[in-house]
Amino acid sequence: MSTALEQSSPTASLPKLHGGKRVAIVKTLWNAAVTDALCAGAAGLLAKEGVEYEIFEVPGAVELTFAAARLSAKFDAVIVLGCVIRGGTPHFDYVCQSVTQGITELNTRGAVPVIFGVLTVDCLQDALDRAGGTLGNKGTEAAEAAIHMIYFADNNIHTK
Repeated sequence: MSTALEQSSPTASLPKLHGGKRVAIVKTLWNAAVTDALCAGAAGLLAKEGVEYEIFEVPGAVELTFAAARLSAKFDAVIVLGCVIRGGTPHFDYVCQSVTQGITELNTRGAVPVIFGVLTVDCLQDALDRAGGTLGNKGTEAAEAAIHMIYFADNNIHTK
């Protein structure tokens, strides 16, 4: 997912999922004004597409990996939503690296897609612009990615 210049999503239509697919949405409590908006975008799109979802909360971005690992056994995809705002210390870099590596590892080892919906921004306005503001809603885009990846997993898994 990246900021689209001319459109807010990668496709005009989403694949139809069959069989009662379920998605976990995990959002952080830090920067709740942003993560609540991201969550609303994701939940709205999933509801519109008829995909069941359940929302979970964790304190911060580092905890997203643990939650996603636990939930992946019970859902067809997990969306993680967070917002890390750069400050004056290296803490931003450590948090971003931790959550990025954790979610990447889950995706390489896991049985279900874990969708990275964590905003890593320089200031609060950058986050608000991407959480329903002038640059769309990255939560909605994360839900689109989840639907595409569930479809991909259902149609492209081959055993060797």
